[in-house]
Amino acid sequence: MGGRKVLEKIEDTTISGSINLTQMGLSGTITVYQKEPNKSRYDIEVMGMLITQACDGEVAWATNPQSGMTEEMPEQAAEYIKRESLGNSVYLNPKKFGITFSYKGTENIQGKDYLVLEQAYADGYKATLYVDPDTYLAYKGKGLTLNQMGIEVEAETFFSDYKKVDGIMVAHTLVSNQDGEEFMTMTITEVKFNSGLGDELFAMN
Repeated sequence: MGGRKVLEKIEDTTISGSINLTQMGLSGTITVYQKEPNKSRYDIEVMGMLITQACDGEVAWATNPQSGMTEEMPEQAAEYIKRESLGNSVYLNPKKFGITFSYKGTENIQGKDYLVLEQAYADGYKATLYVDPDTYLAYKGKGLTLNQMGIEVEAETFFSDYKKVDGIMVAHTLVSNQDGEEFMTMTITEVKFNSGLGDELFAMN
């Protein structure tokens, strides 16, 4: 991805791009903010509506699209976004967050053998990362997530179109599947590091 020394210098990340919600036939824009080690915010604009999901490191919250009000997420949804809010610390200091990685050998996907890493969290949640043996970049991630109805489903995310940004390899195309069907495609148009994001951006209003 760029090496420990490069990743350790990252204090915050801002990613902008477009999304296509395949199953719903909708498209829009997305901006993702992440501040090390455990804050995140997702601003998604679809059909003139702004939907926000965020975590300030402790509290996970979201906007209600109907009322526009902000409210704390239910416990199960909150646990998911708290895990997703962890930034490069997942790789730099996994033990600090109760995370362990285990090598599970290789798996052949479309004629190529990928390195398989199991990522286990302290709460028992597990995810699987498939790593390209030629580049050591993530090809696919697999785990459980909550769908639009709040039901737990198996999710896969495929990473491609890697480009170097300030010394870090960043995937610029992400395709997410839920229960084997394409759910969303995200195309990244801009990546910025260390722009000085304040804690107030992640706090619930």
